Amino acid sequence: MNPIQVFACEAQPIVVEGLAKILAETSEFILTGSARSLRDALDAIRAECPDIVLVDQGPGLKLVFQFIADVRSISLACQPVLWVNDLAEVDCFRALQLGARGILKKTAPVAAMLECLTTVNRGEVWIENLLREQAMGSGRHTPVRLTPREKQIVHHICAGMKNKEIAEALTITAGTVKVHLMHIFEKTGVKDRFELAVHGRRLLGVERVHEMKRIEALPEATPA
Repeated sequence: MNPIQVFACEAQPIVVEGLAKILAETSEFILTGSARSLRDALDAIRAECPDIVLVDQGPGLKLVFQFIADVRSISLACQPVLWVNDLAEVDCFRALQLGARGILKKTAPVAAMLECLTTVNRGEVWIENLLREQAMGSGRHTPVRLTPREKQIVHHICAGMKNKEIAEALTITAGTVKVHLMHIFEKTGVKDRFELAVHGRRLLGVERVHEMKRIEALPEATPA
């Protein structure tokens, strides 16, 4: 099995060297390259098509957010992960909307970093310790039961889509999307779209692509 290719957009050579050594000690990952500027990183991503790109927040969030959107337009297979010192919750949500699949702190232990890369490579969203266990229904004896339509909406929220975009994709009204979201929040205990975007796939309990396609193909369900 080929190792997962990681590219780093990082201005500090010593940080890149440390990352390279860490990944070299695993059989699952390999650092295929790095760039000190966002422009050089985009050129490299076009040429190398890595699986994951770690993006330092140094250039400023406005430029980094545009970079994330550019990466997603270049290759949907390349998963951007913000590599940050700290990030406000509202900025985390904005990053997810633009296509970031992970928010990784530079202070995180090596095990957490590897878990992040593994999770993102599976197509899931990863943010360390963001959602409280009680919000995820810790200790519940029965799984959350979502309707087929609610599962479709959770899936689209995970992709960073807005209500209007979800409504167009499902051929329903934006108001109907809001109603479904209210029901989803009540059932799952999550407090907002941000938590739902981060943990939606875990709530669905669905990881296989063909299963998601089956859910998307289901006819519209009557709101609960």
